[in-house]
Amino acid sequence: MTGPTRRFHESLFGHIKRPPLDPSWPDSWRYSHGHDVDSVWPGVTARGYRVAYRHRFARAVDYVLEAKPDGGRVLDLAAGQGNFSIVLAELGYHVTWNDLRDELVGYVRLKTDRQDIRFLPGNLFELPPERVGRFDAVVATEIIEHVAHPDDFLRKLAGFLEPGGVIVLTTPNGRYFRNTLPRFSDCPDPSQFEALQFKPDADGHIFLLYPDEIVTLAAKAGLKVDKFSVFNNPLTAENLKTRYLSPILPYGLVDAIERGTQALPAALSQRLHMQWAALLSRA
Repeated sequence: MTGPTRRFHESLFGHIKRPPLDPSWPDSWRYSHGHDVDSVWPGVTARGYRVAYRHRFARAVDYVLEAKPDGGRVLDLAAGQGNFSIVLAELGYHVTWNDLRDELVGYVRLKTDRQDIRFLPGNLFELPPERVGRFDAVVATEIIEHVAHPDDFLRKLAGFLEPGGVIVLTTPNGRYFRNTLPRFSDCPDPSQFEALQFKPDADGHIFLLYPDEIVTLAAKAGLKVDKFSVFNNPLTAENLKTRYLSPILPYGLVDAIERGTQALPAALSQRLHMQWAALLSRA
């Protein structure tokens, strides 16, 4: 597993229970279960998606552990099937799960025996602030690319932070050489994309932020970028035709190539990796 600290360990996925698929479940439950089969639980699906997901998962968890090693209150925003919530709770954090889809609460409860995860469904930005509370860390993975106003999004997240709090972001990398989506900073009127917001998966990507953009957007929100890293090259994620090559290569070799491309000069490394992660704190 690549990552800045390697504190995350695969065994933590063992805390995520696998409920048997029930055909009577709501569509959102069955979709989430399929996503978990592809990313969390052992199965016969393509290795690339699982490896890419775990790299992203490890990077985000490691950033939380680096910034807040003594625990604290964590908001898992747009938390979906709750994998981050479950793992961070197992690591000793006081976790609040949030998602627009309130029906997913029941699915997440099937996957854990923990009773200390706080469930707060709904649009967090429309709930009374006293009900939401403040947090030592906000985890927002694969979300900012789904919003029409990432600048407003960061300002609102900053408002949820306790003094000394941090925000952990992951998102597809705008500088990746195959990206065809626009830069947010080049868009004169982002409101034109508001009707496209919050759609799941790649269909809902509006902007893919560039590394230089997150520095600018963070500063406008009163934040600074403490850590930044890119990850998941085409081989790791089985992008392009590497999906035919990656499965026959030893994982150790794929991992070594991933570490090698991450160590390249930033201008080249940023072009070769599909995702980035950032740790933000008050400026």
